[in-house]
Amino acid sequence: MSIGSYILSGVSSFVVLTVSLFAIGQKVPRAAFVARCLASYGSLLICATYGVLASIVLRLAGYGRISQWATARSFKWVMALTTGVRFEIEGAEHLTTRPAVFVGNHQTELDVLMLGNVFPPYCSVTAKKSLRNIPFLGWFMWLSRTVFIDRANRETAMKAFDGAVDEMRTHRQSVFIFAEGTRSYSDEAMMLPFKKGAFHLAVKAGVPVVPVVTENYAHILSVRAMRFNSGTIKIKVLPPIETKNLTPADVDSLTQSTRESMLKTILEMAQPEDKVESRPNGVSTAIEI
Repeated sequence: MSIGSYILSGVSSFVVLTVSLFAIGQKVPRAAFVARCLASYGSLLICATYGVLASIVLRLAGYGRISQWATARSFKWVMALTTGVRFEIEGAEHLTTRPAVFVGNHQTELDVLMLGNVFPPYCSVTAKKSLRNIPFLGWFMWLSRTVFIDRANRETAMKAFDGAVDEMRTHRQSVFIFAEGTRSYSDEAMMLPFKKGAFHLAVKAGVPVVPVVTENYAHILSVRAMRFNSGTIKIKVLPPIETKNLTPADVDSLTQSTRESMLKTILEMAQPEDKVESRPNGVSTAIEI
């Protein structure tokens, strides 16, 4: 058999397995959990492959700085189709702030789909350096100017932020950072302590911080409970927080006040019934940007 035949056979088997688990999931919830996980990772591979090609084409055409936005939009549509998960955005007008440091709370791997819905043009993500070596996903990140951070080395991490500052000042490029630094996997409305890197970056570049708060979506995905349902997740984008005239001495208070406003918002968004059951499926009312 040729390589193409092996690939086609593998893809076919993957699709058949996923569809079969979706069917079984009508009676066995854990089968639905596995089915949507497989569908998500399959979608991730498809979109990352598309992202590599899109990044190459857009860079050649002189539009390389929008390649992450173009790829994020593919996540939105592909993963919404394969998982049935959609987002409803409040305050989408703040996503047009440019340049800015967008700060989000980090719950699970499903945040990739969240980015597909809120990610603005001319924006880059930050990611741990090890992701650069992953086939397709790492290639796409490298081609699309992801800011890679070596968390084990403060000096190289700060140099990466220096490069981001230059991009912001020269090309008005924004950055999206998950301020907690890692996923919480929490079934409750909460947030882990914030890392200060995003706020140092915003102050150094003199750009606003735009908080992006995603409600706790354990009613949709709970890794601990092995639950993965279709449904709608709410996002609230808060007004930009100006950093002009702030100094490194103000970073601690900026970090704390931003976390407090985001925590207050996620608690306000929490609904008791969300922790035990999914909302009914329906047509997404997410605002396009």
